[in-house]
Amino acid sequence: MKSHQTPQTMKPATAAKKLGVYLEATPTEFQEGVVSRTELNALQADPPEWLLELRRNGPHPRPVVAAKLGVSISGLARAGVTEALTTEQIDALKNESPEWLQRERATQAEVRKEAVRIKEKKAETGEQPRRPRS
Repeated sequence: MKSHQTPQTMKPATAAKKLGVYLEATPTEFQEGVVSRTELNALQADPPEWLLELRRNGPHPRPVVAAKLGVSISGLARAGVTEALTTEQIDALKNESPEWLQRERATQAEVRKEAVRIKEKKAETGEQPRRPRS
């Protein structure tokens, strides 16, 4: 008896997250369908124009906005930035450099420095780094 292997599929929200794009800005057929692993790989290897445009100009999801601004997602929330932003809006924020952005960037820099310090300390003592829980 042969078992037929069904292709692994994912919800559009999951696929959008893996592609780093804002789901609501994707084409309707993408939002309403399911995406197979093969289709996702094809989108990543040879992105269609709509995907290139979204990645270039947005609107971008919060993780991408946070990364482009150099802050955490929590930092965005503390600043009241809850909606998706375009590249133009992100660039405007960078140019304006509001007080909250400066504060959150400093906080993020401290978090990174602390992570490096802990990693170096563990390396000195020979302690194995902890693996994140899944």
